[in-house]
Amino acid sequence: MEWVKAPQEMIALFDDAVPERPEIERRKMFGFPCAFVNGNMFTGLHATNMIVRLAEPERSELLAIDGARIFEPMPGRPMREYVVLPDAILRDDEQLQTWLDKSFAFASSLPIKERKPRAKKSSRGR
Repeated sequence: MEWVKAPQEMIALFDDAVPERPEIERRKMFGFPCAFVNGNMFTGLHATNMIVRLAEPERSELLAIDGARIFEPMPGRPMREYVVLPDAILRDDEQLQTWLDKSFAFASSLPIKERKPRAKKSSRGR
């Protein structure tokens, strides 16, 4: 599977939409910008999509909107708590902020997730 870089316009949208708050940590996952609270990812980019993590009631509500779908980074590998935001929401600052707020609230309610130390790189084969 070939990975597609996030378009610069999508990165700019993400940067503008995710608030700068002390409890929000920005870092990359698989090379894409993402945002975390208490170690739990609540939103991020993947290729040309912006995704949000939601509790069941909000997830069903979002999935009822045309263009929204469960996030599946690889065929057959859905991440069931994550939904791809449809273009209509990405073009509407107020709606986008509403869904980011819902996603942030859900991730904030999850147990704190400690960051795992990075594995040491093997020197074999060098």
